[in-house]
This record gives sequence, structure tokens and C-alpha cells, in this order.
Amino acid sequence: MGYIFDFKDAVEYEKALRRPQCRLVLEFEQNFFLKMLKPAPGETLLDIGCGTGANIPSMTDAGLLVTGIDPSPYMLNIARKKIKDGVSFHRGFAESLPFDDNSFNHACMITTLEFVEDTDRALEEACRVAKDSVFIGYLNRFALLGIWRRVNGIFNSTLYNHARFFSSWELKWRIRRLMGDIPVSSRTMGQFPVGKLKIMRRIESSDILQRCPFGAFGGIVAILVPRYRLRPLTLPLSTAKNEGASVG
Repeated sequence: MGYIFDFKDAVEYEKALRRPQCRLVLEFEQNFFLKMLKPAPGETLLDIGCGTGANIPSMTDAGLLVTGIDPSPYMLNIARKKIKDGVSFHRGFAESLPFDDNSFNHACMITTLEFVEDTDRALEEACRVAKDSVFIGYLNRFALLGIWRRVNGIFNSTLYNHARFFSSWELKWRIRRLMGDIPVSSRTMGQFPVGKLKIMRRIESSDILQRCPFGAFGGIVAILVPRYRLRPLTLPLSTAKNEGASVG
């Protein structure tokens, strides 16, 4: 089942998003997501672990048709109040998505794997319901901020106590082990604290810097390649008896 955000978690999470610094980081992450995924307007996207819908407005502004799913009814209640039109919300778990195969062009999990029970199953489900690509946004275990969050959790009770941190190497290995040798690309952001200075934001947006694997927030895009299962077919074969035929 993993960790499901309760009422207190949902309220505190939404309160944190109103802080200027958090809003700045969130905006940067959203641009980072769209730059990596490169979706086309009119395509469908499943936001797995959508929470309070913090990322959905940027997705709909990009012309995407978004569906959100989350296991927490409290997070979903906030999301439905904020986003009333054009988005369908469902309650469900990343490991068991209530959608048919290839139901969406894309699927994304933004800081979702950190709180699921079965990482591989959640990845399999995301790849099952998407037909084009899957984006994974994760908290980098090798970033200084990631290390500080884990150390801080030893002395203080935070949501990060329930989170599992990942690296790009581990996630890419898991994806290819499950889906075969498909194209996978990775980037990170948050090499430095995000500030209001335009020069810092320009530096953080640099493709060269984002190739560094030690940013606080990482993104992975897996391009899904159709796979076909072959089975032998039995062909009917009729034999005609030619009576009286002779072989010379």
C-alpha cells in the first residue's frame, strides 16, 4: 500500500506550496518536466500520484488532456476544489491502475515512487497504461539536499521519513530490466538553491548542467517501444489422394 497522505499531511503540503520559495521551485520543476517530456497539445496524460493537483495547471496550460489519480482522499479533495473543470480525478494506487492498456499518450509519476510499496509494479503499471512515454520525477538520493533530508529525518518527524530516495542509475536499471532496452534519458535540476536571480535560473536551465547526476530533483523519460508476443500458428493442411497415380 505504501504511505498514504492523511488529512494533516494534505493540509501541510498545500500550505507549503504557498510559500514563495516553494512556488519558485515548483515552477522550475514544471518547466523542467515539460522540456524533458515534450508533449504535443491535445495528447492525453495520466498524472499518477497527482496529490493536490499542484502540477496539473501547467500540464493543461500546455494543451494536455489530464487525468489525475491518487490514493489519498484528502489530497484529491483539495485537488477537486482547486481544479473544477477539464480534469478527471480518480482514487487509486500506482501499483494497480484502473485503466486499460495504452489508455494515455503519456504517464508521469512526480515524487510518487518515493511513497509506493512496490516500485517495480508501479513502473510496470505506468508503462502499461501509456503508449508513448513515461516521465519519472524523483528526489535524488545522491544530492546534498537529499542527504540533508534523510539526516534531518533522524532527529525530526517529516514526510521524508516515509520516503524512499532514488538515483538515476537505479531507476534506469529498473526500467530496462522491466521493459527491455528501450530509449531512456535522464536529467537533474537543483544543483544550487533556486533563487530569484535570472542568471541563476539561466544557469540551472543549461542542458550541460542538467546532465550532472547530482541535482536535488531528477527526471527520467522512458520512450515506450511496442513489443509483440509471438505464438506458433497451426495451419490446416489438406492432402488429396490421387488414386492410380504412379511414381516413375
